[in-house]
Amino acid sequence: MNATRITRRQTLKTLAALATVQIVPRHVLGGPGHTAPSEELTKAIIGCGGISESHLKMPGKLLALCDVDEQHLARRMKWAERSGLKNVKGYHDYRELIARDDVDIVHVCTPPHWHARMVIDSFKAGKDVWGEKPMSRTIAEGVKMVKAAEEYKRMYRINTWFRFREGLYGLGATAKQIKKAAMNDLLGWPLKVTVSGVTGFNWKFNWVGKTDLKTEPVPPYFDYDFWLGSAPKKPYNHHRTHGTFRGYWDYDGGGLGDMGQHYLDPVQYILDKDGTAPVSVEIDADPQDADAVGTWRRIEFTYADGCKIVLDGINKDKDAAYIEGPKGKIYKGMRSDIPDLDRKIAALPDPPPMLTDFMESVRTRKKFALNERNGFWSCTIVNLGKIAHRSNKSFHFDPKTLKIDVPEADRYVSQPMRAPWQLG
Repeated sequence: MNATRITRRQTLKTLAALATVQIVPRHVLGGPGHTAPSEELTKAIIGCGGISESHLKMPGKLLALCDVDEQHLARRMKWAERSGLKNVKGYHDYRELIARDDVDIVHVCTPPHWHARMVIDSFKAGKDVWGEKPMSRTIAEGVKMVKAAEEYKRMYRINTWFRFREGLYGLGATAKQIKKAAMNDLLGWPLKVTVSGVTGFNWKFNWVGKTDLKTEPVPPYFDYDFWLGSAPKKPYNHHRTHGTFRGYWDYDGGGLGDMGQHYLDPVQYILDKDGTAPVSVEIDADPQDADAVGTWRRIEFTYADGCKIVLDGINKDKDAAYIEGPKGKIYKGMRSDIPDLDRKIAALPDPPPMLTDFMESVRTRKKFALNERNGFWSCTIVNLGKIAHRSNKSFHFDPKTLKIDVPEADRYVSQPMRAPWQLG
């Protein structure tokens, strides 16, 4: 088997002092199939499952669709036809799609065990990428994605937007409002953030696997071996794939894998932690099955400066504030023990502006608000939580070396890949 390995030297070289490089967009250079920056950007979508529906509606002229399930592909091709889109081509193999010279942006809408490979291959092919969350299934894969984006000078965004747009679920506020309170010392320091049903979030424990799967025949319209890709070869059962794949460690990590980057990326932004990760993780859960993802009760992350993120899976703290510090608390619905909180927040200076239009990012070659750099670190929190859950181990983590001090947990930082699939 081929394994994704990272050394300390490679990690530090990749993540330290990543310089911003301004380049002329690919489509400015001319030649067959290239468009001027004033013209409409083109896109292609890999993965035609449920999440692809939202990507179909994103900006860009659709040129191609790809899926290893013929029925999924046919459904999306019919959508394109009904929408009046002409000359949209369907593909079985994503490598044929990304080889096209006329595609500017590739949308990767596959299960997480494919994210790193498809994103990196798209970068190498000269494409910018709009990727699904979580950014990567493992920490080591995320490192390689960051390195590839920098090496091939590509633009990347993750399809979650709560750090820069809309309210934070049931909280009743935007991340920007909460960040203003945090960065201007309204709450004091260090801070604790609680993500639970009490504070307005749902950990979706319906995404659990089954431990009694029976082998089923592979449908003739579905290329199961290609769908598995680098994941271990296991007998087919429909519950392993498509809408319920999140319940199996080989492909994702349950509700934490599904919702973690939605919920935790804004926290990284609020706490000003975009270049680092927590140094310790504590887990309260039952031992896990080797294949099927179960549930957890509590995961607690602690940063080097004492800030904490608490994931309360059973809503144990019925009076939890979303964010609290020595000087005050902010609850769901923007209730607070700080008098005139809304007025005080409105009067505070705003955080630095962000580029929140990915089409502009592609045209100008300026980093999107949630890109491979800050996305790597928020996804690392998700992956650390998954590692603690899967191994049922609490541990310390070194954000510089990306090492965990408990061997049973550290082995999940970088995981084997089934041949012939590997990351360059």
